[in-house]
Amino acid sequence: QGKGKGKGKDKGKESSGKGKEKGKSKGKGKAKVEWRPKVEVEGLGRKKIAEMSMEVRDDNPYSRLMALKRMGVVENYEKIRTFSVLIVGIGGVGSVVAEMLTRCGIGKLLLFDYDKVELANMNRLFYRPEQSGMSKVDASLATLKSINPDVEFEAYNRNITTNENYEHLLGRIKNGGMDCKSPVDLVLACVDNYAARMTINQACNELDQTWMESGVSENAVSGHIQTMIPGRYACFECAPPMVVAAGEDESKIKREGVCAASLPTTMGITAGFLAQATLKHLLKFGTVSNFLGYDALGDFFPTYAMAPNPDCGSNQCRKRQQEWKDRPKEAEPEKKAEEAPAELHPDNEWGICVEESTDAVATPEPPKEPKVDTTGTSVADLMASFKKLTSG
Repeated sequence: QGKGKGKGKDKGKESSGKGKEKGKSKGKGKAKVEWRPKVEVEGLGRKKIAEMSMEVRDDNPYSRLMALKRMGVVENYEKIRTFSVLIVGIGGVGSVVAEMLTRCGIGKLLLFDYDKVELANMNRLFYRPEQSGMSKVDASLATLKSINPDVEFEAYNRNITTNENYEHLLGRIKNGGMDCKSPVDLVLACVDNYAARMTINQACNELDQTWMESGVSENAVSGHIQTMIPGRYACFECAPPMVVAAGEDESKIKREGVCAASLPTTMGITAGFLAQATLKHLLKFGTVSNFLGYDALGDFFPTYAMAPNPDCGSNQCRKRQQEWKDRPKEAEPEKKAEEAPAELHPDNEWGICVEESTDAVATPEPPKEPKVDTTGTSVADLMASFKKLTSG
């Protein structure tokens, strides 16, 4: 981590220094102006804000978020500050989700990744060229802190699929809440491989932790998010990828030597779905779909529920299924009797009386529009029928 961070800083200093030297040596005309983030130029971003305010002011970063409360969308938006979310995978989807939640004022984010920023990542959102070589958690931490200093962060440059790091992941899920004792409120999986998904699935089944999984297809034109509530919905092992279900080698899921396509549009849309579902789940508004897909080629957004598999290979999943069946049923809220509408003007000060009239003129029926029978017709026949209607 330290090395990645140092390299990123050194590169930034060297590039800005060269720009100054060129400007001075020419002596004529304007010196070359190089763009640098405002935070680096001025030293610090905005100060921390103790409480969210609904006051509509240009310098209030929460005024438009708090408007959700004023408009009746969210009952108590300030509660966002009490939640902690753990994100595994700070890549094309995870980094954008982290930024969105940071801008929304989430209480705490715990970030896990072990990869480095590369120039090959620049077709996506969030990361910048000067961050190349830095670990993704260090690069994202610097950016996110500058966006919103009110959010608490924990960053771990670790591969969660190793035994040691798996135990560390379990510990942070169990004790990563705002008080560092309680569990996190939600886990988000933004990883791109089967092993990491299975690791997160195992940890969340073991701890009875709600989580959301996400993914983008290899050809970059489809994506999905899936809500996993242990015992209620199918876990990742309940409905594994086709290759695994057929008993083939899981390594075939991600083909060796094949460069997967990547579109910032599909990544951003999937990240938006995931961040939106996170807000709805935490703040209790709207409907959180069990599965929501996105097909860019057909502009298709499938959504459906996935029941858990009673024969799931995960013992912990089967245990959670039984617990869900045995849970006490929630009492249905009592329906209030409808009250009769109040009389608007009981005094009738002006003595107004409404009477039915027998001399009312019948309203003529509007002319019926001619209909075209489209059953079994070709496009040419259909267009000919439309021409007759318009010319007649």
